[in-house]
Amino acid sequence: MNEHLPYTVVRAFPRFDVRRYPDCVLVQVRVDTDFARAAPAGARSLYRYLNGGNQAATAFGVTAPVLQEPAGESEQLLSLVLPVDTDLAAVPRPLDDSVQIRSVPAHEAAALRFSGGWASRRFMERGRELLADVRAFRLEPLGPVYFARLDPFWKPGFLSHNEALVRVTSA
Repeated sequence: MNEHLPYTVVRAFPRFDVRRYPDCVLVQVRVDTDFARAAPAGARSLYRYLNGGNQAATAFGVTAPVLQEPAGESEQLLSLVLPVDTDLAAVPRPLDDSVQIRSVPAHEAAALRFSGGWASRRFMERGRELLADVRAFRLEPLGPVYFARLDPFWKPGFLSHNEALVRVTSA
C-alpha cells in the first residue's frame, strides 16, 4: 500500500486519539459474509476497479487503510480510500455494479490502535473498548464503530496494525 489517508490529531487521550480526517472519496463493496471473510471476499472487486476496471480504464494507486464496517446481520461494507487529491466529479463509474463510489466529508473520529490478526472477536472487543472509552470522556459517538486494516493482507497477524474507529462530536 502506498499512500495513507492523512489526519490531524485533535486531542490525545490515554488509550485513543481523536483525529480530524479530510474530505475523501471511497470505493466500496458490500459482501454477504462474516467479518473475517469480508476482506478476501470484497478485495477482488475493489482492486479490479483500482486497476482500471472502470469506464475510463483509469488506474488508481492503492491506499491504506482498508476500511470495514458491519452492515447488518451478515453483511460487511469494505472500502478503499482513493488518493486524497481525487475529485469526485472526475472519478469514473465502476464496470462492476457491486462497486460503489461515495464521497465522505471531513470529520472527526476516535481511533484506538491495536495489533494482531484479523479475528473478528479481537476487532469486536476493541470496538467495545473504544466506545466505552469515548463515553467515559463524555464524547458523543456518531454512528457505528468501523475498522481500519493498515497493513497488506500478506503481513503476519502478529505484526499487523489495525484500528477501531467511531465518528465523534468535536473534541
